[in-house]
Amino acid sequence: QVQLVESGGGLVQPGESLRLSCAASGDTVTMYHMAWYRQIPGREREFVARISRVGDFTQYADSVKGRFTMSRDSAERTVALQMNSLKPEDTAVYYCAAGPTWGAYAYLGRGTQVTVSS
Repeated sequence: QVQLVESGGGLVQPGESLRLSCAASGDTVTMYHMAWYRQIPGREREFVARISRVGDFTQYADSVKGRFTMSRDSAERTVALQMNSLKPEDTAVYYCAAGPTWGAYAYLGRGTQVTVSS
């Protein structure tokens, strides 16, 4: 069983930065690819970023490319999402995901709220 706990969300102004973290527990989590998704109420969850199990490959949604950076620390069993130059349209609940298959994730955290507003 894998558990994912997100942290680091909050309220920021446009142009500011936030760093989200996801702590993962479970024996096999270091063997999993991991990802971040986000969801606005009333809309479908959307892909934000993902990273390979060894951290040597990342992929980003076009809407965040160049502003967000995903990383992982396998020893600490954490992944992070550094979000710079935040925009109001980045406002959403951000979820951490993990799974053995690239692009399909079996486990999802409970999410952390990010609000970008002046």
